[in-house]
Amino acid sequence: MAMTPPSRTALRVADLAQNAGTGFEIVPDAAALKAMAEMLDLTGLRKVRFVGEVRAQGAADWLLSGKLGATVTQPCGVTLAPVTTRIDVPVRRVYLRDFSDDFDDPEVEMPEDDEVEALGPWIDPEAVLTEALSLAVPDYPRAEGVALGETVLTEPGKAPLTDEAVRPFAGLADLKAKLDKDAGE
Repeated sequence: MAMTPPSRTALRVADLAQNAGTGFEIVPDAAALKAMAEMLDLTGLRKVRFVGEVRAQGAADWLLSGKLGATVTQPCGVTLAPVTTRIDVPVRRVYLRDFSDDFDDPEVEMPEDDEVEALGPWIDPEAVLTEALSLAVPDYPRAEGVALGETVLTEPGKAPLTDEAVRPFAGLADLKAKLDKDAGE
């Protein structure tokens, strides 16, 4: 009985060599780029390339390591002007046979190592590419020279409440300078 791979680039763990790395290179075609851009809410995606290898780590675990490169275009978070960002990031995932994600306990803590995953029958570099790209895309891109303005809140007839005024220690420097001046006299 043949198992169906989750994607065209998925590697069946049972077929991987224990003593040598298995290389991969993923360069999505135009249709795949369009689908990824839509899924990640990008206005443009090009020059995507994910190269790496899957290698045995110990007797039963596997390590995927590679380099992801992409050029993304998204709207500026302030002006909505297009912002183009080049992404070049290393990618690493460790697949453990004895991985435990016992989240039944209501006070469970998140593991510190976010590169560790449970080992299944497949290791899918294409899924890793999509996940790594979604994590690398800037959350709040800004066009060059654009900054957030100051928020001013006030009721009619009252003094405006500025960002500077709500800072709890904003007046301490002035107070210290006044005290130092008074002590010096």
